[in-house]
This record gives sequence, C-alpha cells and structure tokens, in this order.
Amino acid sequence: MKSASPIVSIEGKAIHDWPSFHDEFSVKIGFPSFYGRNGDAWIDCMTRVDDVASGLSSVTVDEGDLLTLQIEDASSWAKNCPDVWAGFQERAAFVNWRRIEQGDRAVLALSYHV
Repeated sequence: MKSASPIVSIEGKAIHDWPSFHDEFSVKIGFPSFYGRNGDAWIDCMTRVDDVASGLSSVTVDEGDLLTLQIEDASSWAKNCPDVWAGFQERAAFVNWRRIEQGDRAVLALSYHV
C-alpha cells in the first residue's frame, strides 16, 4: 500500500514579512543552509521537492505525488501581510506551471484553514 502524500503545516500567524516567510518555510520544508532566502530560491527548492538527490528540501514527495501546504490561520496572514500572502500564492502557482511546462506534473497543493 502506498503511503499518503505529506502535508506540511505552515503557521500563518508566524508570517509578518518576507524574512519570517523564509524562516517558516526553511524550518518546515527543511531548505538547505545555502538557501538564498528570496523568491527565486523558494521557487527552485519547491519545484524539486520530488527530487531527493537535489538536497533542496528535507520534506520530499515521490515522483507524481503532491506536497500539500496546509496554511493555518490563513486569514490572519492575508490580513496582516497581504503582499507576502499574494506573493506566496503567485510563487506556488508558478512552481506548478513551471513543472507542467517542463512536462512534469504539478507538485504543490494548497489548503487553507482560516
């Protein structure tokens, strides 16, 4: 029997600016020490969560599976930091678009808890 795809809980209340966004994701996804802490680096790491050999995250999924990002207190994040909230959603969509353009399957799913 195949195991369930991972669900990573992201604390929306912990995100109040771009540095805290990168802190939260670095810890929860397990980005490497050389993670660039910018939008392009986030996209690169998230694009390859199904590539264990890349070493770009400690949380990985099997090829063809989805990593679900469960956003806790999404309304709090969206209200308190709308620019980072919008940027996160745009980057997550770009990760999936990029993969599809390369002939791969989408790798991210988003779940919001208000």
